[in-house]
Amino acid sequence: MKKMVVSLASLLFIFLLSGCQNNMVVFNPQGPVAQNILDLINWSLIWMLLVVVVVFALFAYIVWKYREKPENKDYEPPEEHGSVFLEILWTGIPILIVIALTIPTVKTLYELEEIPKGYEDVKPVTIHVTSADWKWIFSYPEEGIETVNYVNIPIGTPIDFKLTSATTMQSFWVPALGGQKYTMAKMETQMYLIADYPGSYEGRNTNFNGRGYADMQFEVLALSPKDYEKWVNEVQESAPKLTEEKYEEILKPTHLGRLTFSNTHLEWVNHAELYSPTYTHPELYRGHGYQGRIFDKPDNYRNKEEWLELIERQNERLNQHNNHGQHEQMKKENAPGGEHNGH
Repeated sequence: MKKMVVSLASLLFIFLLSGCQNNMVVFNPQGPVAQNILDLINWSLIWMLLVVVVVFALFAYIVWKYREKPENKDYEPPEEHGSVFLEILWTGIPILIVIALTIPTVKTLYELEEIPKGYEDVKPVTIHVTSADWKWIFSYPEEGIETVNYVNIPIGTPIDFKLTSATTMQSFWVPALGGQKYTMAKMETQMYLIADYPGSYEGRNTNFNGRGYADMQFEVLALSPKDYEKWVNEVQESAPKLTEEKYEEILKPTHLGRLTFSNTHLEWVNHAELYSPTYTHPELYRGHGYQGRIFDKPDNYRNKEEWLELIERQNERLNQHNNHGQHEQMKKENAPGGEHNGH
């Protein structure tokens, strides 16, 4: 019975949103992470459906029961001072609904930050994800592989995605496998995803950051462990090496096809590190509707020493400002007449 209600709620939601998106892959999870999210969505839909049905039923009942009729046309209702019972009822019910939604939501959010239950003993595959305008770069540090705009993963294995950005903030989302997380330069977020079945799953950027974001898509290809191992060996043996010059070219704001290399850019730069170089090409954004600002330095690059020097200068200015403020305050306090409290 419960499964039937969940299915009906899901179908109703799909019907209502069918004009927005033809293929609701969120309701067809292909892994435990996506399944947890769908369970939470269905739980929320049940409560929303319950609220809508009750409210509309009460609305129809009250409109019908208290409609104007010939026999009560001149009826004047007596003055009411309120009902304590009704006040408690319509205040308590929403509170209970919020509690019923909050507890599973918080529980699910914490579960999504960990390896899904049942896979704790399986060694995860670590993949560094670097977003750029407008492509996705996937680095396999243990395998020594880097791909652009596609990522291959083994089924039944936790994938530890470590997310960052080389340029603007973007959003990493594979609807069939899990939720979305933001990628930000000089920061790192983490996401665990698992594919239970072989197949091709679409991933995309869901953050508005220029005209090119709409086509910023990638493919997640879930392979059997044997096929995945075969692919790794083939890439290691036949794929070309990635050079720093080639990587800087890839980071320019363009759309690219698929690329594969037998090493990773992590050898010379990790964009998640605070003092990592920044690769910017503002003059190339003209074709995408935003020219950008020309920086003093061509690549806006500061090494660690320059960053520390900049921070030290900012701290000195802040201390001077604070000392000046304290000096002015002392002058006011020592002025003739003392404090003036006003009227």
